[in-house]
Amino acid sequence: MSATKIQWTQKSWNPNTGCSKVSAGCAHCYAAVMARRLQAMGRPGYEHGFDLTLHPDRLTIPDRWRKPSLIFVNSMSDLFHEKVPLSFIRQVFATMARNPRHTFQILTKRGTRLRELADRLSWPSNVWMGVSVERAELVGRIHDLRTVPARIRFLSCEPLLGPLAGMDLQGIHWVIVGGESGPGSRPMDPAWARDIRDQCTDRGIPFFFKQWGGRMKEAAGRLLDGREWNEMPEKRGGAINEP
Repeated sequence: MSATKIQWTQKSWNPNTGCSKVSAGCAHCYAAVMARRLQAMGRPGYEHGFDLTLHPDRLTIPDRWRKPSLIFVNSMSDLFHEKVPLSFIRQVFATMARNPRHTFQILTKRGTRLRELADRLSWPSNVWMGVSVERAELVGRIHDLRTVPARIRFLSCEPLLGPLAGMDLQGIHWVIVGGESGPGSRPMDPAWARDIRDQCTDRGIPFFFKQWGGRMKEAAGRLLDGREWNEMPEKRGGAINEP
């Protein structure tokens, strides 16, 4: 629960683990597979496999990370899952607020609950909030996200399972695109990725292309039209990663 291979962040922090399927992007959830593996290995915190579990003992972990870092909150869960109490979400936000040297990236597929709770939370400037948008029928999550007073609002179009033409990107500061990986992965049409990139470049929104995916994602690589797209929003004090 620290260093991660996810290209757009540096560390992961999981104050809760476990989740449940809510949309098409959940069909081949990597976290569910990993949680079952960790349970079989007897790893503490995964005694219940992928059932939603709160870990109050992990709330202070970022306090001990002295080097300023990009931290992905809940790579193994969803902070806005229906079974996570508001009181616990507030404790997570309190941890983020008292660690301004770090930048915390939260990603949810539960845009409705995010919107309902947003004005009941205090949003420090070091919190980036994102929603997953895998298919066109899920673009309503973008509207949910726009209501949130986070300094940086971002989209994760991963796994990208269909075209997302003509998105309303007003108030969005960053877009990540990636194909699904692993056994049974569903293919991503290159035209879908190019269209989202072009929507971003037309509006001056940083675009990050994470991967093509597939069963052998390393072999497929990360090049889109001959280059890597590693654009990121600006962190206070300067860019954290130039395109």
